[in-house]
Amino acid sequence: MTPANKDRLSAPNAWQVDCSGCPTRERADENSQNSLKDEEEEEEEIAAPQPKEEIPSEKVDQKEEEEAPPHELTEEEKLQILHSEEFTNFFDHSTRIIERALSEHVDIFFDYVGQGLDEKESEIQAGAKLSLNRQFMDERWSKHRVVTCLDWSPQYPELLVASYNNNEEAPHEPDGVALVWNMKYKKTTPEFVFHCQSAVMSAAFAKFHPNVVVGGTYSGQIVLWDSRINKRTPVQRTPLSAAAHTHPVYCVNVVGTQNAHNLISISTDGKICSWSLDMLSQPQDSMELVFKQSKAVAVTSMSFPLGDVNNFVVGSEDGSVYMSCRHGSKAGISEMFEGHHGPITGIHCHTAAGPLDFSHLFVTSSFDWTVKLWSTKVSLYYHLQRPKVVVVDGNPALNKLRWGHSGREIAVGDSDGRVLVYEVGEQVAVPRNDEWTRFVRTLAEINENRDDAEELAAQRLAA
Repeated sequence: MTPANKDRLSAPNAWQVDCSGCPTRERADENSQNSLKDEEEEEEEIAAPQPKEEIPSEKVDQKEEEEAPPHELTEEEKLQILHSEEFTNFFDHSTRIIERALSEHVDIFFDYVGQGLDEKESEIQAGAKLSLNRQFMDERWSKHRVVTCLDWSPQYPELLVASYNNNEEAPHEPDGVALVWNMKYKKTTPEFVFHCQSAVMSAAFAKFHPNVVVGGTYSGQIVLWDSRINKRTPVQRTPLSAAAHTHPVYCVNVVGTQNAHNLISISTDGKICSWSLDMLSQPQDSMELVFKQSKAVAVTSMSFPLGDVNNFVVGSEDGSVYMSCRHGSKAGISEMFEGHHGPITGIHCHTAAGPLDFSHLFVTSSFDWTVKLWSTKVSLYYHLQRPKVVVVDGNPALNKLRWGHSGREIAVGDSDGRVLVYEVGEQVAVPRNDEWTRFVRTLAEINENRDDAEELAAQRLAA
């Protein structure tokens, strides 16, 4: 490289173009200065103190209260919360849900193909006619009490109400108890607990009112409990007066339609009363059940045929069965049947729907250890042979039985306060097509045999 070139390279502005007077350069410098000025102004605005927003005094007080640390409740405040209606409703609802969740035992490894069941166990389940499904017992409310009545809910088939008499070993507990048990969940505690100051001799779900339970008491009062109200005591009760019942009420039933229904009650004082569920201060009407001018019938059980609200049958303490009606020129007892040799403990009309009408049939049970089939059309009864039963551990008395509405469950109450629910096999619960006609032939044979027996008895008397 020549010295001349070397000097050119070392000169500071030898290869640079002088653009100081160029308009483009002037605009760039101006933009740069404006940008620096904007940044400085923005920094000044940030650094400058901002004016405080005026906050209403109410919001300031509210904010101070929210930020204030919580203070420990006094014993009086704790008791006030625990006894408040809002807390008790919340606690009762929440514990019921938790109990359901904790009581569920689900086998997540169960194989629905069929391999999850033992072959022998599956064969037993398939061929069983009667198998124990659930057992209900509460240590406080049902132990040492006798089950006096059972009834299934018409709206919720999984609910079963059981009534109990007094517990002689717990004199400070209420004499009467009604417990609502739930078949849907595996929990062992009752869904609802109701009680009153007199032993409950009969109980029933109020048809058309799924939250109301009706109870008939030993004192003669009729009580109403409502599960929507967080109270275990009755929300309504009838007065103790001569206008109502003065003896134990063993029969309560709601009959009629959705828009026109009544509560029917009968006591051992022989009086039948009709009530409105909206007002139990006095019966709408009442009548004494008297047969042929004799004393009033001491009724222990009652049943209405399917769809009938006027005619009904009752069982009595003397073992007789009576046909009765509520209204009309023949109101009262119209006919009497004799056949039992002890007080009648249960009576029920035929309610199964089928191709033939058997609504004239009803069955009765008695302390004479017999179950009899009756017909309101003809004066006959038929003695049913005692079936094979399941014996409960400890051999308590099985004193109450109630079929489920589907015919697939039987609830049994014993003298120890236990309620046992048995599952009925399909071959027993569901009648085959030919069984309706076979039953008609059986009834005809019963009539013929009864006529022959009556004729033979008449010949013997004549001789």
